[in-house]
Parts: sequence; structure tokens; C-alpha cells
Amino acid sequence: MAKRDYYEVLGVSKSATAEEIKKAYRKLAIQYHPDKNPDNPEAEEKFKEAAEAYEVLSNPEKRQRYDQFGHQGLGGNGGFGGGGMNMEDIFAQFGDIFGGGGFSSFFGGGGGGRRTKKGTNLRVKLKLNLQEISNGVEKKIKVKRHVVAPGVTFKSCSTCQGTGQVKKVVNTMLGQMVSASTCAVCGGSGQIVDKKPAEADSRGLIIKEEVITINIPGGVAEGMQLSMSGKGNEIPGGIPGDLLIVIEEIEDKTLQRDGNNVIYDLYISFVDAALGASVEVPTIDGRVKIKIDPGTQSGKMLRLKGKGIKDINGYSRGDQLIMVNVWTPTQLSKEEKQTLEALRDSPNFKPDPGKSEKSFFDKMKEFF
Repeated sequence: MAKRDYYEVLGVSKSATAEEIKKAYRKLAIQYHPDKNPDNPEAEEKFKEAAEAYEVLSNPEKRQRYDQFGHQGLGGNGGFGGGGMNMEDIFAQFGDIFGGGGFSSFFGGGGGGRRTKKGTNLRVKLKLNLQEISNGVEKKIKVKRHVVAPGVTFKSCSTCQGTGQVKKVVNTMLGQMVSASTCAVCGGSGQIVDKKPAEADSRGLIIKEEVITINIPGGVAEGMQLSMSGKGNEIPGGIPGDLLIVIEEIEDKTLQRDGNNVIYDLYISFVDAALGASVEVPTIDGRVKIKIDPGTQSGKMLRLKGKGIKDINGYSRGDQLIMVNVWTPTQLSKEEKQTLEALRDSPNFKPDPGKSEKSFFDKMKEFF
């Protein structure tokens, strides 16, 4: 089933401000919160859908990519990296939207006000050539990340009694006021290490190298960031962070990218331009033969339809545009000079563009 538009999910316009987006999400979160809709799968799905939309639209960078490329611009998976989003993800990331107590405390639910912690994200750069960018590619990369060591056991934090928060009661003229802060001993997880192997650090973590398979969709662009949920650093008593993949384009030696189109500068001789010829040109998918018509002028643009880059937000492809440049020789033999001198005064060799010859700007408007 196709994902719904995130603006439609929250019921806001594409020009909505950050505050309007936050307000709309808060309203839906209250309406569909599991505590208010127990044993209601439909409400739970709407709750998750709203959280996913807010996760994207509340982040300026993700919102810009979504506005430009749609769901595919987020790695084809939408918010939360598409990797098994659950209630812990939502509670961990958006509890503060209700004033710092988390969803549970806002609705008076269980959990004692404890917030689920999330591990830190990892960021890697992935270099792709033009062929990989155009067609999409599967890449395997090695990533070193913190994971909970085998054999580690945890116990409830005695400082906060497993709640993750330390409460302080202050007597005032208006009565007692209770303030809560994150427990400094357990970092808010409510757990501390009980037993651990020698190689683990004080948090019970070790560094593990993993080979991770990444499926890159066709049509990604320089600087685009994809996300893999749960492939970042782990944290005791919490959920893992994400792996963020930043795309870097390797510059092609012959083809230049312009959006979903690619541009190639073709140089031909004066003879081929005058008499016509059949020449080979490189494309993303290999070399192809094209026909140069007799009398071709320098600056003419040829189009190879569908030989460009796949659209990240659909199934269409851009085109390859070939700019024809007639090469003027810089060195001539005595015989060559004599031949050309004999042709200098020929009427056929005098420039005569006429009205039918389009200007450079007319050609640019025609193609773009």
C-alpha cells in the first residue's frame, strides 16, 4: 500500500510553519494515543503514521528532501528509515512535544515517566559513479558500532529506582512543587550494569565491525542522506541509533549531470559536419552510434530520449543531450591550405544563417 502524503496525514498545507506542523501532530497524537484507544489497531496505525509524518516535516533537512523528491528522497522508506518503527521509537523521540514528561506521563499511563533512550547515530559517506546513481545499486559496507556485549546483565538503578528520573520536592508558599530531572547515574535508562565481560566498557558496550547491505535507489543526488533505522550505536536499556548514508557523486570524465539529464560534448571535424557521418558516443549504458546530418552546424543539440538518469520519485528517465562542436584545425599542411584557399570564395562556404537557423538561446529554450 502506497504511503500517504505527509502533509495530508497531518492535515496541513505545504507552506505550513514549524509551529503549525507541531500543533497538528500534537492534536493527532492525543486523538490516537494507545492509552485512549486500547486494543485498537487502526488507532495505533494512525498514531504511528502521524509520528512518521512529523519526524520528517519537523526536520528542515528531511522536509526539503521530501518536498523535492517525495518519499523516495528519504531512501524509499519514509520517516524513521522505514525499519520497523515501534512505540519506543516514537516515545523516545517525541516525548518532549508534550512538555517533557513523555507520552506516558502526559496521559497518566504506565512507565513511571521514564523515557526510552536512543543510541547515537552513525554517519558514513558513500561514493557512487554515474552508472550506479542512474540505475541504483546494492552496496556492502563495513561499519564499526557500539553494541551491548554478550553476557552483560543489568540491574535496576538504585538512585532513581528504575524510573530514569530523579524527583525533587520543594516547599513553597504555594505548597509543594515537584521537579524531575534525568538520572545522572543511569543516564535516564533506569538500568545500570550488573555484570560484564572484561572487554566491555563501563556501559557494557563493545565495538563490533559489521558488514551492512545498503540498497541505493536510482536517481539519488550529491549530498542526499539516506537512513537505516537501528543500525547506529546501541545503548543499554534503549533503542539503537540510525545509520545515515550521505551520497557523494564521483565526477564522470565524459558525461556531465544536469538534474536527470546528462550532457555530452561531441567534437566533429569540419569534413564530417559538411558531409555528414556516423559517430559513436558514450552513454550511461554504453556506447551508441548516432547520425550526423550533412551541413550540421556547431552548437546543434541532439537528444537521446531516455538515456539519462532514472527519476528517484518515479519510473521515467531523463535524456542525454549532445552538444555538437565543429572542430577547427589549428595546424594545416601546405596542400591543405591550398585546398581551402581554392574554396574560400565559393558561395557554398560563405556563412548564410538565414531565419531558419535558431540562435543559441532558442535552442536552449527548445530543450529545457
